[in-house]
Amino acid sequence: MKLKLLSLVLIGLCNILHAEKYFTPDPPPTVISVYEDAVFYDMYAATVNQSLPADAIRQSNSSYTKMLTESQLDSFGNKLTMNITIGALCDNYDRLANVYLALVTKGSADYDTNSVTKLELGRFITPFMNKNVSPTSVPYAFQMDNVAAILKDPVLRSQYDFWIEFVVLGVPYAAQTQVSGCAGRIDTFKGSLSFTTTTDSSIPATNNFLLPMTAAKSLNNYSATDVPGQTIRMLSFVLNAPVNNANFYLITSNHGANSGGEEYIRRQHFISLNDQPIYNYTPGGKSCEPYRQYNTQGNGIYGSSAQSTSWWTSWNNWCPGDAVPIRKIPLGNMQAGSYTFQISVPSAQFVGQQGDFPLSVYFQGEKQNVLSTSDVKITYVKIYPNPVVDVVKISSTKKVKATEVYSSEGRLLRVFKGNEADISEYQSGMYLLNIIFDDGISLKHKIIKK
Repeated sequence: MKLKLLSLVLIGLCNILHAEKYFTPDPPPTVISVYEDAVFYDMYAATVNQSLPADAIRQSNSSYTKMLTESQLDSFGNKLTMNITIGALCDNYDRLANVYLALVTKGSADYDTNSVTKLELGRFITPFMNKNVSPTSVPYAFQMDNVAAILKDPVLRSQYDFWIEFVVLGVPYAAQTQVSGCAGRIDTFKGSLSFTTTTDSSIPATNNFLLPMTAAKSLNNYSATDVPGQTIRMLSFVLNAPVNNANFYLITSNHGANSGGEEYIRRQHFISLNDQPIYNYTPGGKSCEPYRQYNTQGNGIYGSSAQSTSWWTSWNNWCPGDAVPIRKIPLGNMQAGSYTFQISVPSAQFVGQQGDFPLSVYFQGEKQNVLSTSDVKITYVKIYPNPVVDVVKISSTKKVKATEVYSSEGRLLRVFKGNEADISEYQSGMYLLNIIFDDGISLKHKIIKK
């Protein structure tokens, strides 16, 4: 009996040793440092001529960009966290900050930030910080495994270099009089940014598909809307091939610090796809007390004592010192065809035509096969004016073959060739345009006739 038991133990040990011989554990995390103590300056002052972070380009006093090297890109696994630390200098107010991934034509030494295709990777708000009071820095962390798939995408890497834009807006005017040691200074914040990445071998590889849509573009009801007088943005695109496990990745934040401004009123946001509701949310909804420790400068947001969660959530859209949420909107498997993403904030008022909701959204999923980026394309469409008195025009990145006009009941009224439709003869009300492109794909869009 003892001999049999010893034999079983030896067999078990042999099996363990055999398994270890062929088992390769996942590698430990890798930290990829992109920026270290980058100093930002007065966003309204003349561009400074100060030293730069290593290998970075200064786009403005409040913005740097830096290309990720091939070696860094090779280091990315399928798990990814972006870590940011903001240090106090001579801006003691809450400011908006962003990180973007710019897709730049391969081999370019620089690029125009206003025209290049970008994704907003993260958005955050600095706290009210006095550089003389501890703590003098605040950390932010963004879990973004989906971005790892973009950085590892061989098709995208063959066409683009990936640059990381680091933007921290700020002005020093209040701190110059309120913070000891800041008189005459225009440096506002310093910031460090790194990625921590690893590989989870249990996660199956997929064929990534990415569709950039818009990055931190204004949304309001007075100067940045697709329906005048309403807070609505519509982004149309065409999929020429199916995309599985698709998602929208959405970032918005409400700004406008004037009396009755949009920073202080929580508004419900509605998302639809092809006129079908798919998601809604109200920003805020959390206590800002965990961030009190970083708000070391006296301010009008944090009083002398802690407040309840219900107090914070009754009015606050975001917390100074916190990251703005990245909202993942699952879409499932998407068939080839035309789509229109719409975001609407019907209760937004923008008192005095002040305030803004910067909007970022991109579409990401899995290609069924290994396809090039040309197999799935985005078509941008702008319909104007809307509301319309007589002639409505269509501006598009694709050639428009015809424009069909339908009544609100769905009855075809008339077909116009090209990208203009004269509806002056029709009564006031809502109509539907069906825009047909040369390749046969079509998009539907609502208009209002005055």
